[in-house]
Amino acid sequence: MDIDLNTLSLKELKDLQAQVAKAISGFADRKKKEALAALEEKARDMGFSLAELTGVSAGRKRTVSAAKYRNPENPSETWTGRGRQPRWYAAAIKAGKSPEEMAA
Repeated sequence: MDIDLNTLSLKELKDLQAQVAKAISGFADRKKKEALAALEEKARDMGFSLAELTGVSAGRKRTVSAAKYRNPENPSETWTGRGRQPRWYAAAIKAGKSPEEMAA
């Protein structure tokens, strides 16, 4: 596949560049999957799981906490009560609203 780069327009060159980047990324992903599959098979042949050998576990999945508070000015803005207070919540408290008034 010989391509004369000197005859291509700038758009064609950029399209080609994007195609090459995508092909490289796909190639790297395939090679990683092949390597992982080979390692998992070798570990399984030896009576282990790959997670046991590497000390990496699947971990727990985090769940999204339910919203406890809702912005009275904009109901689409919510807060779970965890982490840093959003500006709208702090402003409402400063303005004299109680947390119960903003309960979701």
